Amino acid sequence: MAHTAAPGIPVPAGFASGIPLLAVVRGLAKALFAAFIFFACFAFSETSPYDAVAIPTILLWLCLGVRLHRGAVPLLALLLLYLGAIVIALFPYLNEDFPVTWTIQLIYLVVTCIFFAMFFSEDTQARMELALKAYTVSCVFSAALGIVGYLQWLGIEDLFYKYDRASGTFQDPNVFGSFLTLGALYLMHGLLTGSARRPLVSLAGLLIIMAGIFLSFSRGSWGGSVVAVLLMVGSVYAGSGSVRLRRRIVLLTLATMVLGTIAVIGLLSVEHVHTMFETRAALAQDYDQGETGRFGNQVRGLAMLLERPFGMGPMHWRLVFGLEPHNSYIGSFANGGWLGGVVFVGLVLATSFVGFRLLVRPSPVRAHAQIVWPALLMFFLQAFQIDIEKWRHVYMMLGMVWALEAARLRMSPMGAGPA
Repeated sequence: MAHTAAPGIPVPAGFASGIPLLAVVRGLAKALFAAFIFFACFAFSETSPYDAVAIPTILLWLCLGVRLHRGAVPLLALLLLYLGAIVIALFPYLNEDFPVTWTIQLIYLVVTCIFFAMFFSEDTQARMELALKAYTVSCVFSAALGIVGYLQWLGIEDLFYKYDRASGTFQDPNVFGSFLTLGALYLMHGLLTGSARRPLVSLAGLLIIMAGIFLSFSRGSWGGSVVAVLLMVGSVYAGSGSVRLRRRIVLLTLATMVLGTIAVIGLLSVEHVHTMFETRAALAQDYDQGETGRFGNQVRGLAMLLERPFGMGPMHWRLVFGLEPHNSYIGSFANGGWLGGVVFVGLVLATSFVGFRLLVRPSPVRAHAQIVWPALLMFFLQAFQIDIEKWRHVYMMLGMVWALEAARLRMSPMGAGPA
């Protein structure tokens, strides 16, 4: 059918074919996705701009076409099985608002995880770069606010600062500190490999993020970040066949350690920073000890769970003990029963196998795996001493790792073709 227009008004051939319109929609979708990732740092409350942008972003990209590739199918199966166990454990408590709300939120987070696994499986390099850049900007933004809040430069009580610790745009300093690690790894990876286009800007951002992690005074974030950095640096060094690049890695790692040490010494010269550091550096805090402390509750709770195949029900641990379990592995058995606990542990083990394989085997996606997998591994380790199952960014990283595996299989000579 011919295209017509009013006299004197030319018909734009491009729009007639639909190509520019599709390009505009794709550009909008990318911008929306970048905003989606950036807003992950806003966690002042149970809902955030991240959640408001999530649904339109996911729906728009589904319309544009994202597929589940066979490499991510095990993730889908494990997540659905885990949700099934949670729902079964919820049945006796359907009349209670809080467990129902918590389960609905968990379902939503699982949906985002599956979307990430689908989204990053195709056009992997470009989409991963877009996401990691947006996430890193989010980290620098939140860390800067955390530093400003901690130093009380704004003169507003408790803004970006809680419990005498930097919290940035988060409710909990522990979540804040851990959130920043992925951004630090991305910037450090770019500096080590020479892929950073603006190394001075990257270095400045890295120092801001490192200061934020330190001022969160989160022992889990400190230890987890060290493990993640060592794994990332070791993987980059081992995977490099260039003597020159290996020398660069060693020198820049040492330089970063020196700069980080100088920054920490400078911060410790402030009296209240030094006092808080001494308090938080202790292996155990007051709330950890005693029969009704964190560890005492865990011992008593484990004995109770051995007699309850269906667990205590979602979020019922806090009703019994007055506190969260502060251990996601124990929490998975409490919330989802024996099935939920076993599946959760299986998900962690399967993801760990995939993550380490991505680091070891040469592939076009290994560089991004060197950034994302160490960060996710840190959260798996932190899960032994904190509850991570409601942290939005953990589901993003989980989807990323499985998407990288799907992309690796798809790019390999024997793994062509979608699921």
